[in-house]
Amino acid sequence: MASYQDRDFVEYLVKQLVNKPEEVEVTRKVDEMGVLIEVKVNPEDMGLLIGRAGSTAKAVRTLARIIGMRNNARVNLRIVEPEGSTHVPRAAMGEKTSSVEDVVSDLGM
Repeated sequence: MASYQDRDFVEYLVKQLVNKPEEVEVTRKVDEMGVLIEVKVNPEDMGLLIGRAGSTAKAVRTLARIIGMRNNARVNLRIVEPEGSTHVPRAAMGEKTSSVEDVVSDLGM
């Protein structure tokens, strides 16, 4: 079996972030668009992997792309939402996002 540095790196990184590393599954697929790395974690670990406002997930994606560039490959990372998940994106709930200017004007500052 060939060694895939990008998949191995993402798996190592995700296992360090979550509370149940034994339940981390990482798969690697290659197509005409490049390399797709899919990550599945325990539903309780989704918050740890995604992070506040998606910051942790964004960082992991950036690192995966850097590893891919070193190997002349376009690497994308997909975090697979667990079955039965009740996560609903804020925009889908109709929740309005506010800019800093909106918040400041609401405070009357």
